Amino acid sequence: MRARFPLRPALSRSKPFVVGSGARRSDNGAPFRRPRTKCTFMHVSILVHARYTARMNEAIPLARRDAIAGRLALGQPVQAAALAAEFHVSEDAIRRDLRALAAEGRCRRVYGGALPVTPACAPMAARIDAARERKAALARTAASLIERGELLFLDSGSTALALVEYLPEDAELTIATNSIDIAAAVLRRADLSLIMIGGAVDQAVGGCVDASAVQSVARMNIDRGFLGACALSPQRGLAAFGLADATFKRAVVAASARCVVLATTDKLAARAPHRVAALDEIDCIVVEHDLPREDRAALSSAGASILAANPPAQP
Repeated sequence: MRARFPLRPALSRSKPFVVGSGARRSDNGAPFRRPRTKCTFMHVSILVHARYTARMNEAIPLARRDAIAGRLALGQPVQAAALAAEFHVSEDAIRRDLRALAAEGRCRRVYGGALPVTPACAPMAARIDAARERKAALARTAASLIERGELLFLDSGSTALALVEYLPEDAELTIATNSIDIAAAVLRRADLSLIMIGGAVDQAVGGCVDASAVQSVARMNIDRGFLGACALSPQRGLAAFGLADATFKRAVVAASARCVVLATTDKLAARAPHRVAALDEIDCIVVEHDLPREDRAALSSAGASILAANPPAQP
């Protein structure tokens, strides 16, 4: 037998069904409907452009990565959130950039961003006062290698700048340099001749290292080139943080009859991505007096002649 249940009253087609007595209605009593927003061609274009820009920024990170590396080379810490907003990419993309830069030895990752790995390639103004006495000791020792009448090249750097003070007097020396600071120091000595290697100045390096500077060096016959080091290793050789700086240094090595590297001890702990030369291409490396014996032996076994500086003068 069919069970009897109360029938649900049929909904009237003349009156709309509205849940709740407080439902919003229009002026004529009909249920209120929110008007649809028209999706115009402009809206679609903006949306497509935003998605395309985001994908392109994610897919082509090299220019962005170089820009971040440039700031780190200037000694500036970076924050992932700020970089993501600036370059219009996700923080994940920035973190990938920082991981890649850290793997190359160009930064030290910290929570929320990264720090410069070493002050070695900070601006010249920040480097001049760092370890001043130790650099002076290196410079005095390096100056003892110079012979009368030589054409010398002094690389942009605070250690090479210290060398100007200890150059032999009245030795008929000609100094070629790509550094504005070194050129100014040479001009203060009447017994020195100056060749200024020009071009676009790289503020991180403190000198000219562009294609014009490379061409100028390639046309020279340098008797003795003095180079600074961003990083030095028995396995990886002499290295630089910037590609242009490394290219310029390679040109100096090729143009020099003898090449001398002045390196403070901290450069052996640094890592830089762009190789300049193997150690067997370097004639002499001037190191600090207290460089550990095992480090000195490792550098020597890689093919370079090692010259230890005297202890720095006490202030």
